[in-house]
Amino acid sequence: MTDVSTRHRQHVSDEETERTDEQNECPECGGSLVTHEEDGETVCRECGLVVEQDGIDRGPEWRAFDAKEKDEKSRVGAPTTNTMHDKGLSTNIDWRDKDAYGNTLSSSQRKKMQRLRKWNERFRTRDSRERNLKQALGEIDRMASALGLPQNVRETASVIYRRALNEDLLPGRSIEGVSTACVYAAARQAGMPRSLDEIADVSRVEKSEIARTYRYVVRELGLEVKPADPESYVPRFASGLDLSEESEQRARELLRNAKEKGVHSGKSPVGLAAAAVYAASLLTNEKTTQAAVSEVADISEVTIRNRYHELLEAEEGLVV
Repeated sequence: MTDVSTRHRQHVSDEETERTDEQNECPECGGSLVTHEEDGETVCRECGLVVEQDGIDRGPEWRAFDAKEKDEKSRVGAPTTNTMHDKGLSTNIDWRDKDAYGNTLSSSQRKKMQRLRKWNERFRTRDSRERNLKQALGEIDRMASALGLPQNVRETASVIYRRALNEDLLPGRSIEGVSTACVYAAARQAGMPRSLDEIADVSRVEKSEIARTYRYVVRELGLEVKPADPESYVPRFASGLDLSEESEQRARELLRNAKEKGVHSGKSPVGLAAAAVYAASLLTNEKTTQAAVSEVADISEVTIRNRYHELLEAEEGLVV
């Protein structure tokens, strides 16, 4: 019985060897084959016959030319992010005391998980710098969520804060103040600015401290922040007032005309945008109140009235 099994295994092995040899030989001339990974083709060295094509590339989508570059590009798991103090590389233990199937853990297991969470937090923040960064990035994420800012703005704000921390700009200033200034700067850099009043509403520091810290951070880090364009506020204000696309476009035209006339110089972009939206709603017969615009833009009705008259005067001057 053993001899029969041995002969059968040997016969199968011989057949597999023959098939492998056939695969390594050209079916036309019997020459050796070579595989071009770049083209996904298997070609005969002798006659050039393409034996296989559209082969599956099982390697990475990137190329590396030395060992260092290969280590830098190699990756596994979730992508890193600057919005977390450890860039998302550490383990995070969920606060819910349930297993993978949604079942509640037993009393002993809950105690064990509580100890693991405690030690995990201690290992994740090993020094004062990481604790500082963790608190600041949590504040940035909270404020960005309250202001409706997208992920790219949060990433930019996190990078700015990391630079401020590395440049030793934090001594003498609160973590909340610097993180708020970073959110304000990142939103302006991304073309989605928020007014100081809006920022102050979701921050834990005063408006004056935010403005002072913002100027300091921009100056010390050499950030390129362009003056806020009033037109960037128009879509948000128009959406908050449920105005049509026609009104939004008319508000943009009023602001462009004001910039051509130089009316915008020295004026708050938020006030100009709010007045333009109010004027546009009247011109397109979608009447709204100054109180409603004031609530959406978070600016006084007096400012809206003053800028409203200036915009209309500039518009009449252009028509004439």
